[in-house]
Amino acid sequence: MITFVWAEDEKHQIGLDGHLPWKLPADLHHFKKITYGHPIVMGRRTFMSLPHILPGRKHIVLTTSQKLKNKFHADQRVLIISTLTELQRWIDQHKNLEICVIGGNSVFDALKNQVDCLEKTEIKATFTADVTMTKLNYSHFKIVKREFHQPDDSNSYPYEFLTYMRKEK
Repeated sequence: MITFVWAEDEKHQIGLDGHLPWKLPADLHHFKKITYGHPIVMGRRTFMSLPHILPGRKHIVLTTSQKLKNKFHADQRVLIISTLTELQRWIDQHKNLEICVIGGNSVFDALKNQVDCLEKTEIKATFTADVTMTKLNYSHFKIVKREFHQPDDSNSYPYEFLTYMRKEK
């Protein structure tokens, strides 16, 4: 099963200068809860934006960077994949796993026709950003869970966790 996991603002923006444009600790906790124990697929810029290798998750990184391949070739926590064909082969070989795709936009775009589940955090605010989420056809999905939260001492913005599942064909 392929699950997309991301947060976006009201304009569907997801990034600024290789980082999240907001600080929302509840979303980071939610992200960990969803992705822990599952392989996470990402592009090079998303990988480089992580503060460190995230524990409890195999990192599958789509990049042509030989430098990254050399740096992580012996690290069992990271698999560098160079092409979409290679990534598709890896996905096909691991269909029994829940694979979490965490960005960036080009990886979401490449896999949007295969995704089974969407785990989206909608932040009820607008930010300065330079990356917008790839367009998804929400008519192919149904909302199975939604959880709205007001701002609190740690989270400055209202936000909603939404889970969508692909409708049966």
